Amino acid sequence: MQKHCQECGTKLIAKELENEGQIPFCSHCEQFRFPSFNTAVSLIVVNQSNHKVLLIQQYGRPRKILVAGYVSKGESLEETALRELKEETCLTGLSISFNKSQFFEPSNTLMCNFTVFVKDDGGFQANHEIDAYDWYSPEEARQNNFPHSLAASFLNYYLDRKNW
Repeated sequence: MQKHCQECGTKLIAKELENEGQIPFCSHCEQFRFPSFNTAVSLIVVNQSNHKVLLIQQYGRPRKILVAGYVSKGESLEETALRELKEETCLTGLSISFNKSQFFEPSNTLMCNFTVFVKDDGGFQANHEIDAYDWYSPEEARQNNFPHSLAASFLNYYLDRKNW
């Protein structure tokens, strides 16, 4: 539960709201303050020309993961996905489809996973956020993705449902 009102800073109390249960309430603003969280996208980037999947490494960490980024105020999830793809790789998405979402407790983030197809890897330019990258066959991507991670969960979910 949030501890303080995001508007005035008053300590919140739990108060019953009909059909909702105990909700944080600001006695100063006299408003319920529903819990807030971050929203981000995660991308399974597929090269349409060879059906390889992009995995990246970031911030000096050795683990291979999916491209991801936070949703900016006013953006749709799809807009965020295409923007993050362009920012991090200079690639343009040809098509985008939603896979699934999952709440990620460590960062208080709702992660929304998409598959984005790109024409090929021509024009790929990693930005400052990417330390290393490679394109993998679907099975290689499954084996090289950071094990027991949300990225692995999303990738495995996608691969288990596709006929490669």
